[in-house]
Amino acid sequence: MDAQPANPDEVGPGDRGGENRKHAQGTEENAAVPLRRPADGVPPVVVDRNALQLVATAMAGATGPVAVDTERASGYRYSNRAYLIQLRREGAGTALIDPIPVADALAPLREALTGPEWVLHAASQDLPCLAELGLRPTSLFDTELAGRLAGFPRVSLAALVRQQLGYELEKGHGAADWSRRPLPADWLNYAALDVELLVPLRDSLEEELRRQGKLDWAAQEFEWVRTAPPPPPRAQPWRRTSGIHRVHAPRQLAAVRELWLARDAVAESRDIAPGRVLPDKAVIEAAQAAPRTERELLALPVFRGRAQRRRAHTWLAALRAAAELPANELPSPAQPSDGPPPPNRWADRDPEAAARLSAARAVLTETAERLRLPVENLLQPDLVRRTCWSPPEQLDVQSVSAALRAGNAREWQIELTAAQLAEALRATT
Repeated sequence: MDAQPANPDEVGPGDRGGENRKHAQGTEENAAVPLRRPADGVPPVVVDRNALQLVATAMAGATGPVAVDTERASGYRYSNRAYLIQLRREGAGTALIDPIPVADALAPLREALTGPEWVLHAASQDLPCLAELGLRPTSLFDTELAGRLAGFPRVSLAALVRQQLGYELEKGHGAADWSRRPLPADWLNYAALDVELLVPLRDSLEEELRRQGKLDWAAQEFEWVRTAPPPPPRAQPWRRTSGIHRVHAPRQLAAVRELWLARDAVAESRDIAPGRVLPDKAVIEAAQAAPRTERELLALPVFRGRAQRRRAHTWLAALRAAAELPANELPSPAQPSDGPPPPNRWADRDPEAAARLSAARAVLTETAERLRLPVENLLQPDLVRRTCWSPPEQLDVQSVSAALRAGNAREWQIELTAAQLAEALRATT
């Protein structure tokens, strides 16, 4: 692709330079330069071993951090696998890799990417699907998390690129079905742009964090994200069905559960997002209507479609299984939890705990505002609730610090909050 911009208002990142640095941090939205194409064009998608080896060799011989991104097919597929991997490194340019046909040939790429820092935006979204492929960073910089710690009110990639670098990224296809083949050219352009400016953005955010004295905080957060274990499976995930708050009877809850499990089995076997197999709304309606025959089931609005008619026996079998359960096997209306109750119930259940939570929230909010941090990044809200509901026996700084550390708070968070939290807890006893 020609390296010169097609017109003066639509440039590529290769046109960055002293003139365009006037669009750096603090730029107004309407002053941003539209970025519509990568400076070096869109590379061909890597789909075979030979091309993958060339990419791995280029990445290994390049310098500096590696910009990394993935595209998945959330909302379309059951799995959370990566359907496209985007890489960019100084000296190697951008690579777009289709991991599906080369999943068993990624060893050279793993080796090439071991060592250099990875730069991702919202890394926790991408790391799991990369780990499935054996791709794991040895160090990490998360631009979204850096933006949060720097106190920026908007931390999407587009917002940070606009504010820090003065470019307007191409919008479009993040929520698309990336399992589609072949991938359209405009989707690939969008994907390549997602890593085009990640490293310059990383450098700008690092400079800002250093200026604010928060660089060590960020390093601890990045390492936590990098090494965090996978979250444990949700207990009773069927209870997250949208609209379940309208279902209270144990027999109807059993119907929701059986329909959810039947739908999940179909979705997993066909690698289709569960909501595309059967919408949550239909699960709730069927559980409430409790149809006994296929005719009654197919009379419900969503079940009139061709796909649902084909699976009617599956849904009806699930409903019958729920109807035949003995009473002692029906789910409880109350959702089980290993943590404290919802805060809106604390005043009735434990007024002292409610007072502790109110005092803790007040001091943490004040500290977060003073430090220009989102309060949830200063200390995880769930950890605050658990500490206030079941505080340590001794309300001194050392004991509170130990409780926070046991709850996976990072050292910088403990240093900033333990003394204030201990004081808040003592003030309400």
